[in-house]
Amino acid sequence: MKQQEIERKFLVKSDGWRGLGPGKLYRQGYIARTQDRTVRVRVAGDRGTLTIKYRGEGIVRNEFEYEIPLDEAQALLDGLDPGEIIEKTRYTFSCDGNVWEVDEFMGTNRGLIVAEIELKSEEQPFTRPEWLGEEVSKISRYLNVELSKLPYTAWSREQKEERKNSGV
Repeated sequence: MKQQEIERKFLVKSDGWRGLGPGKLYRQGYIARTQDRTVRVRVAGDRGTLTIKYRGEGIVRNEFEYEIPLDEAQALLDGLDPGEIIEKTRYTFSCDGNVWEVDEFMGTNRGLIVAEIELKSEEQPFTRPEWLGEEVSKISRYLNVELSKLPYTAWSREQKEERKNSGV
């Protein structure tokens, strides 16, 4: 099913979101990626999906998502390098009339917690919960596809290499 996705992402600065909704384990990986398109396979609970996303303008993306048999989704994930698979628990809940998804990452992305809200337009107003931190919607390293290539736990090492290579 095709839809436009308008999503804003934020770091989470406190535990005020905990207990607001149930968590579900997500495992996902990317079976194809280019600079502006991705093909993702995901297992969320007992559901498998295949998703094709490509960039639009700003924070708008076009998304095509299809449910696929769970065993086929598992087989596609099993064909990927284990280090490229994103594992996270997603908590979904309503807050001030909006649906929030908080992703608490595991594995090589442990320590990263990101909150997302999907909007009808880029300008749609919403109430910022007190537990939201810095907005990272336009910072590509926070995209799951980027986290699958360069995990959160490796960022400080990457930054050290950049400084070393730049002579700083």
